[in-house]
Amino acid sequence: MSGTVIELTSGDGFRFSALHLPAEGARKGGLVLVQEIFGVNSYMVEACERFAAEGYEVIAPSMFDRQKKGYTTESHTPDDIAEGGGYARANGLDNAMRDIAACIAALEAPVFITGFCYGGSMVYIAACQLDGLSAASGYYGSLVPGLKDASPKCPTIVHFGRHDAHIPMEGVRAFEAERHDVPVYVYDAGHGFARRRSDDFDTHADALAFRRTLDLFNKAAADAGY
Repeated sequence: MSGTVIELTSGDGFRFSALHLPAEGARKGGLVLVQEIFGVNSYMVEACERFAAEGYEVIAPSMFDRQKKGYTTESHTPDDIAEGGGYARANGLDNAMRDIAACIAALEAPVFITGFCYGGSMVYIAACQLDGLSAASGYYGSLVPGLKDASPKCPTIVHFGRHDAHIPMEGVRAFEAERHDVPVYVYDAGHGFARRRSDDFDTHADALAFRRTLDLFNKAAADAGY
């Protein structure tokens, strides 16, 4: 596995593990990358490596360490979904935000955040609640449409698949109509389109979303004087 597993201390004193990857080449900033419900598995490691190759120092927290230390699974069976989803609900939003805040504090500015599925939801909530972020890019977060009354503190974009069976387009369009400050990108793809090597992967949607994410981060860093 690429990177090094480190330990960070959350706001409540809980010690949790995280994968840390240094930036390759000139450092453009720090990045908190928030996992799917399946833990920091090989798909998330690959996502971390991809951003590190673009010049970002990446921290990917193990979000469910309070429930099951170091939990990961490589499969996405109904049992895996039930287990990971159960950990997400048990962990709650306060613990998640405390852990993400600890990751932000561990990185030198500018600091960005991205995440997928569960992580996409946590990204939007973090952008609305936490300080220290320069920009946020959330992928197919199922909670996001229900957060249309929440305003991000930093430039934020969100990505959805038009054929996502888990996130109805009606909710996405209602969010888009309400949040004119948050660009909503909809791709001709399903859920998990950025999960490389998986059956859900969509090459075109993934490449476009990744480019938009990097463009957002680069512009936010420049606008902030970094």
